[in-house]
Amino acid sequence: MRLLSYMGQWKSAAKEVLDRTAIVAKFLCLLHVTNNYLCSPTLVYGPSMLPTLNLTGDVVLAEHVSHRIGKVGRGDLVLVRSPVDPRRILTKRVVGMEGDTVCFYVDPMYSQTTVVPKGHVWIQGDNTYASSDSRHFGPLPYGLIQGKVFFRVWPPDGFGTLEQ
Repeated sequence: MRLLSYMGQWKSAAKEVLDRTAIVAKFLCLLHVTNNYLCSPTLVYGPSMLPTLNLTGDVVLAEHVSHRIGKVGRGDLVLVRSPVDPRRILTKRVVGMEGDTVCFYVDPMYSQTTVVPKGHVWIQGDNTYASSDSRHFGPLPYGLIQGKVFFRVWPPDGFGTLEQ
């Protein structure tokens, strides 16, 4: 009789553990889908996007839908996978879309003109002199765009949408 009582308790405890595990698994799946396919927070730091973003770091929200449906345009701030070091994610501004003619300065005395090929975008940092961007590695394939930045969360004095 005692054995049946213990088995009943274990069965009840095991069911509770399985129920809680299922809830945690569903939450983690929802978190994964939200973070990878809808919207994610990102820490952005460095001098390349001064004065739009702070040198010491901003926390921004990036949505991951626009670039999948082709809604990225000139002036948008985007997260891109670096073509030089694929482990790094860069934040830059889209300056030119496919077919656009882009004039840029390699150094203060010498300018160059190029046409953005099909399936590519031209990206540049807002701080021209401290940015590694399309001027250094050429047009960026559209497939390397990871998301479009739309909102600054931190620091509190910069809270809000990011103007173009």
